[in-house]
Amino acid sequence: MSFSYFRTVHLADTDAAGVVYFARTLSLCHEAYEEALAAAGLKLDQFLGGAGIVIPIAKSQAEYLRPLRGGERLRIDATPELLAEDVFAMRFEVFRLGSRAKLAARVRTEHICISTGKGGREPLPPALVGWLKNAGGRPDASSAGVQNGC
Repeated sequence: MSFSYFRTVHLADTDAAGVVYFARTLSLCHEAYEEALAAAGLKLDQFLGGAGIVIPIAKSQAEYLRPLRGGERLRIDATPELLAEDVFAMRFEVFRLGSRAKLAARVRTEHICISTGKGGREPLPPALVGWLKNAGGRPDASSAGVQNGC
């Protein structure tokens, strides 16, 4: 199950040629990821050291299929995938909307859970695992209220 995020391309997203700068596409996908977490009731501050962990992006890849220009409407479909007890991936498909949606980019990021105290890998928080196992839906009730979860 994927989460859909809608956004208009702003002038600040574009380069001198008037198209979205390649690195900005990753930022747009990260916005979609953050919105998917919020929609599921997961708090971003728990990934930023609040629970003794951080979950940075360790790998990213992107395929750019067509340009995106200022003023265009986008839909970004974000789909999470649990890879291991301490790693998950996010797949994104960026669509340019209009009379017909056209796939403009595919992006994939991998996130690794790291302990801020030990500096080594740490299992993902239970609430995040619940969200990942539910393919991006709301976490199940048994994991949503766990202390130190997201």
